[in-house]
Amino acid sequence: MDDTMVLEIASEAMMAAAKLAAPVLLTSLLVGLMVGLIQSATQLSEPTLAFVPKFIAVGGVLMLSGGWMMQEMVSFTEGLFESIPRLVA
Repeated sequence: MDDTMVLEIASEAMMAAAKLAAPVLLTSLLVGLMVGLIQSATQLSEPTLAFVPKFIAVGGVLMLSGGWMMQEMVSFTEGLFESIPRLVA
């Protein structure tokens, strides 16, 4: 196992983490932006008004994309396990 293999595995892990986090983070960002625009237009400054819609939207995204996220994680983990003989030798 040399430096290139370690960097390759680390790169794949970071890409997998970015792919899995993207739907949740983008949803939270977009809902937060919309709520912030509405709050600034109506001059409401209640913090719970920003939290509750984000919570509901992120929960919905997790329910919709949870199966895909699990499939991606299982695929990545299986790839790591399959590459163990190549890494040890």
